[in-house]
Amino acid sequence: MKLGRPALRLRLTFGVVALVLSLFAGRLIVLQGVDPDSYALAATKENTRPFLLHASRGAILDRNGVPFSVSEDAVAITADPTLTSKVAPQLATLLAAKVPGTKYDDLLAGLTKKGRYALLAHKVSPQIWNQIETELKARNEVIVEQNKGKAQDAKAPLLTGLYTESDPIRSHPYGTVAANVVGVVGDEGKGLAGLEYGLNDKLSGKDGKAMYEVDAKGNKIPNADHTVEEPKPGLTAQLTLDADLQWFAEKRIEQAVKQYKAESGTVIVQDVKTGELLTVANFPTYDPNKPLKGQSLKNPAIEQIYEPGSVHKIVTMAALADANKISLDTNLQVPGSIVVQRRVIKDHFPHGTLNLTIAGVIAKSSNVGTIIASKEMGVPQYVRYLKGFGFGEPTGLNYPGESRGRVPAGDEWPDLTYATVSFGQGLAVNAIQMTAAVNAVANGGVYMPPKLVKNYIDTNGNQIPNPTAPPRRVVSETAAKEVSTMMEAVTAKGGTALQAAIDGYRVAGKTGTAQQTGEGCGGRYCKWATSFAGFAPADNPRFVTYVVLQNPTNGRSGGGQGGPVFRDVMSYALQKYVVPPTGAKQPLVPLTW
Repeated sequence: MKLGRPALRLRLTFGVVALVLSLFAGRLIVLQGVDPDSYALAATKENTRPFLLHASRGAILDRNGVPFSVSEDAVAITADPTLTSKVAPQLATLLAAKVPGTKYDDLLAGLTKKGRYALLAHKVSPQIWNQIETELKARNEVIVEQNKGKAQDAKAPLLTGLYTESDPIRSHPYGTVAANVVGVVGDEGKGLAGLEYGLNDKLSGKDGKAMYEVDAKGNKIPNADHTVEEPKPGLTAQLTLDADLQWFAEKRIEQAVKQYKAESGTVIVQDVKTGELLTVANFPTYDPNKPLKGQSLKNPAIEQIYEPGSVHKIVTMAALADANKISLDTNLQVPGSIVVQRRVIKDHFPHGTLNLTIAGVIAKSSNVGTIIASKEMGVPQYVRYLKGFGFGEPTGLNYPGESRGRVPAGDEWPDLTYATVSFGQGLAVNAIQMTAAVNAVANGGVYMPPKLVKNYIDTNGNQIPNPTAPPRRVVSETAAKEVSTMMEAVTAKGGTALQAAIDGYRVAGKTGTAQQTGEGCGGRYCKWATSFAGFAPADNPRFVTYVVLQNPTNGRSGGGQGGPVFRDVMSYALQKYVVPPTGAKQPLVPLTW
């Protein structure tokens, strides 16, 4: 190109400028016309910050609305380390002095870490946070005053960069009452045990979120655009438990466990007609309001299985009566022992041959008499009755950790297995299963699936019923009535549980004393469980109460240990619910012939 050709140089310059301008124009068309939303979104993301909106957790109430577990307002304290790092020692000192459970070194590390977010403390009460805000305000006022007249680079920085998030505290107003049933919630707001765990999806609701525009320091910009997805509150669960009766039963079983030096104890009260559980009391228990270190969070009433012993004779007799194998007119000759597959089985008391009626077999809790009576029924038929009464099957409560118990497999049992199962050894149950089985006899032969959650309540106060399986008839009304009459003889003169009688009421009951295996037994029987189950009024039953003590070491008697607990808890229930005596006299049933 010759230097003397200016026209050509001008044309080339214009060409380059036109090319550059066309590139800018094309880019502008793409940004504003072709795909403006994606670029706007990208720009917005650079200047927005998400904030989690926690859903409020539903409460757990008793049948009358008394709160077992509720959420109370609290906050989590957070920090933006880009703002707090310069004043971290002052902030760490303040927080460590105000917030229980925090340590200066941990706080200092959080206040100076990399990034824009640090969680410093969980579950801080609003009162404590208000104190912290007041202290910060006062100190900053002093700093502002001290900075007056100083050069900009000589001014002390303000104490800023602390924030809060909603972080509710789960509170249990009644402490230990129903703790094993209700369970606990962890630091992350999720259930760890009991109904808090089993109903977590219903109780916890659904968290929401908000997107706020923030400034260069990460602070929300007032009145700026923001979007909010509102949280959906959790449902409240209303239980069938009665808080007053639960409290009384827990205190009473605690007394019995300590008196008889047992490992543990359980008391259950069930409404005969509805199947609702009014009491599921255990001891030992725990206080969910206090730090839990090493305590078991299990609910033994439904998670622990054991061999029920002679209380199970209620089921055996009901099955035999329904199949017309026995009646109140049945008379048996009962020797002091019986040999089954070369094993000698005896009664709990020594005796020669006794002439016992079938009511006498129950009243005196004769293992030998029960074995003789059960020979009238084949194993397959007996197994069908066991399943009908709910043994070896889930209760339908859908309780976390529930054990379905254990029934020998199949229906071709050896004679020894059948013999021992008939009087309550060789099968395993949980306490609610046993209660529900006795309840079926009290309810005229109709099995009512046990119920623990009565209904759910939404934030508008609408009740959402909690359905259960339908009732089912397991034995005839006649058979149930005959067994009930046999059970009345247990609490009468000549029976094994005079201590369970209640003045003015007809009481039907049955004692239980069963050998157990377990930790330290090496697979052998080395422990015991004593129990008592019964219902009242016997001629128009309202409640079933079942008491079981695991491995009492200060004496061993179902009637002597479980009977008094039954009497006291049942009396409390009858009085609270104003159940009058029927006025009918207890039938005189002969025990011998």
